[in-house]
Amino acid sequence: QLQASGGGLVQAGGSLRLSCAASGLTFSSYAMGWFRQGPGNTREFVAAISWSGGSQYYADSVKGRFTISRDNAKNTVYLQMNSLKPEDTAVYYCAIKRRYTALTESPLYDYWGQGTQVTVSS
Repeated sequence: QLQASGGGLVQAGGSLRLSCAASGLTFSSYAMGWFRQGPGNTREFVAAISWSGGSQYYADSVKGRFTISRDNAKNTVYLQMNSLKPEDTAVYYCAIKRRYTALTESPLYDYWGQGTQVTVSS
């Protein structure tokens, strides 16, 4: 089970940190990803991190502004979002997969969290 939290309303230029807590699985064996789905849009890849945390991959739209990290002792993955823009407004989902490959392909993730709303006002 994955439980995402940390969303909210923030002004443009502000920051938020999302968390995704995992339970019922060997968290440190899985790669983790964040996706988002804005109003009227399809779900899009945001960032991913390898099981060890040693490798990260970002969508071009968030590179340099967002940072993904994980704490395997706490079974939690984080998404630090800085310099937020109105176009970052979306429901953010965490997801988990066995292999650190095909990271942008949402159908290849095994389990999904319930999503947390991020709204950025201009």
